[in-house]
Amino acid sequence: MRLILNNDTTDPHLNLALEEYCVRNLDPAEPFLLLYINDPAVVIGKHQNTLEEINLPYVRDHGIPVVRRISGGGAVYHDHGNLNFSFIQRFEQGQMLRFEEFTRPVIRALAGLGVHAEPGKRNDITVAGRKISGNAQFTTVHSMLSHGTLLFDSDLDRVTEALNVRMDNIASRGVKSVRSQVANIAEFLDKPMTMDRFRDHLVRSMFGGRDPVPVHRLSEDDWNRVRELADSRYRTWDWNYGMSPRFSIRRVHRFPFGELDARIDVREGRIEAIRFGGDCPDEGDPAVLESCLTGTRYDEESLRQAIRKLDAHAVPGGLEAGRLVRFLYG
Repeated sequence: MRLILNNDTTDPHLNLALEEYCVRNLDPAEPFLLLYINDPAVVIGKHQNTLEEINLPYVRDHGIPVVRRISGGGAVYHDHGNLNFSFIQRFEQGQMLRFEEFTRPVIRALAGLGVHAEPGKRNDITVAGRKISGNAQFTTVHSMLSHGTLLFDSDLDRVTEALNVRMDNIASRGVKSVRSQVANIAEFLDKPMTMDRFRDHLVRSMFGGRDPVPVHRLSEDDWNRVRELADSRYRTWDWNYGMSPRFSIRRVHRFPFGELDARIDVREGRIEAIRFGGDCPDEGDPAVLESCLTGTRYDEESLRQAIRKLDAHAVPGGLEAGRLVRFLYG
């Protein structure tokens, strides 16, 4: 096994692009290990509905990016107190979903620190019944990726807030996360240690104390292709939000002029259909607004631009564009 060096980048878009590039392009004849730490971000599974997994106002107000990964599983929060590990190796039939094969070395490394971890029931690792690691997998024809998180000293309040969904009546075909009681590994250590020391211990354990550890350095051409992948996929709205499964959402709010009720169907990130109801006044023509918004990308700026093109008299109750966008999107 060889350790992939990620040049100490903490950019979540770049690190997820690096994972995908490596599993698709490195020769799996020899296994690889990648370790990385991300700046604060919410990372969601490939098949999840982004808006169903995040606390949108919170991540927006705190400037927390949301990034979709290529593997399945649930949504997780990353920050500088979370260490991510990725095993990349040749894919063989029957390996998928055998998570213990990949979590066993991690559990062994934790035991070396006096932390008594064990496999959980949902592809995770637990200590004293509390989740410290979630895991997911992805395969190509020839290679497979099994990766996971290690909550070492994360801000658990932010974990809770960022993943505390506050949407009204959303119905989706996406894979929903299962919330678990989580804990930091640091809570179970006899003596405090830094993240750097924890990472070094993990590497020494996984490589059986080999010194020096065999490494794999990507070429500059490799890194250019990783950056291109990050820009073309992982930094895009189409991948992180637009790839969400089809979903429907209902928004209801009582304004001074009366109650406004919106039923919104979203497909491939765009409004497929929208219907307004409630006890709205005669002012405004819901049909005009519905026609204007149909086909619009379901994000704040796109909604705002579409609504600003309308005459104010076409908007129910004469609502200002900003208030209507907050009502429709949150």
